[in-house]
Amino acid sequence: MDEQAASEFRRGSVRAAGLQFHYLEAGSGPLALCLHGFPDSPWTYRHLLPRLARAGYRAVAPFMRGYAPTEVPADGDFSSRALANDPNALHQALGGAGDAVLIAHDWGAFAAYGALAAEPARWRRAVIGSVPHFRVFGAIASRYPQLKRSFYFWLFQMDIAERWVAANDLAFLEQLWRDWSPGHEPAAEMAHVKACLRDPAHLHAALGYYRDFFAPQRFGTPAWADEHAAVLGRPVPQPTLYLHGNDDGCIALDAAAAEAMLGQLGPGSEVDRIDGVGHFFWVERPDAINERVLRFLQTH
Repeated sequence: MDEQAASEFRRGSVRAAGLQFHYLEAGSGPLALCLHGFPDSPWTYRHLLPRLARAGYRAVAPFMRGYAPTEVPADGDFSSRALANDPNALHQALGGAGDAVLIAHDWGAFAAYGALAAEPARWRRAVIGSVPHFRVFGAIASRYPQLKRSFYFWLFQMDIAERWVAANDLAFLEQLWRDWSPGHEPAAEMAHVKACLRDPAHLHAALGYYRDFFAPQRFGTPAWADEHAAVLGRPVPQPTLYLHGNDDGCIALDAAAAEAMLGQLGPGSEVDRIDGVGHFFWVERPDAINERVLRFLQTH
């Protein structure tokens, strides 16, 4: 994306779910809410926002809870329920209507699955990437190849993780980008990621997502499964486009898992496994990805 387009983004903030959320915005029309994941920022959508604006949407990409300059929740709540409530609270605060669309990636994906099922009347369509539905992810999470990819889940449970991740100007996060999107040079993205997470309180917040979800004493217990299934485990009723890079070094989605995804998404949904891109496909092949997204939104 060119610098002129970046300069056209409006900056704003809104109170939702008890937090002051800051966001990037472009265009006017029906709301298109774009949720980022870890370790990322709203700038991952810098190519998509102008395209959505030209297509007649008000495209809004918030800094997720705890990612600077959005506030760190005073109560430290990074539960699935809190994450799933945020998109619907933002929809309400931003004046969204029933023609809104929800676009989400990574942790934003988990937030989206919960939000779409909880209040389906708010959202007409969805586009979700790189993290499959809770029930599909649960089926692949314990496989040995995925356990190796997911080492950081367990690393982040340790207090020392914050020191290791912060070392050498957050070099650990840049290495994750290189592992998850092989061949992509992440310098431009890392400048924005570091701005979000360089402050220790915000880095602590970002790791808090993992510390809540994968808490060692609770993860995998019946109580944990019931709690998260109630929020994240319901099928998504809306037509949804799910995108996953075949070179994703974070989560591998094979053909069987892709087929299982269709069983968790509403009628008219589509699942694409994309050659030549990894986890952060929004910035790897933006023109092709944006065309795919707009085509889905315009034909459903």
